[in-house]
Amino acid sequence: MKPVAPSAADLGYVDGAWWPRTRDLTAELPALFAALADDLGTIERLTYNLDEWPRAARRLQVGDSSVRLGGFRYQGADTIDVTGARRGRITLLVVPPDTPAADAEKITEAAADVLNVDRVGTLLARVAGRNGMPRPLPARA
Repeated sequence: MKPVAPSAADLGYVDGAWWPRTRDLTAELPALFAALADDLGTIERLTYNLDEWPRAARRLQVGDSSVRLGGFRYQGADTIDVTGARRGRITLLVVPPDTPAADAEKITEAAADVLNVDRVGTLLARVAGRNGMPRPLPARA
């Protein structure tokens, strides 16, 4: 998880990126929430796309906090929204779990850049190839 770009909401479509290792929200979210706690404070809610994640419980206990989870079909593809007590809501690009580590690192760095104005599809396709030229990611299964 890369740090959240402080002014990305004003400049681009996503505020940062998250690279989960699986599609199991219950297993993956505690580490994400811990990484976001300094920026967002206590995590209150997370929304996800029902077409991309298996349905999860409506609440997830993380330490002393109970986080509301909501799966919606209208949630943007390859994104999650996280709401915290301190900073409000952020949108994170979700790097597919099967993405090679080097590619995931490049995508998360680009998404967290405060000057980023790229949309999700562009960020996922924007993995530097030879000489820094963009090349598409392998097709998702």
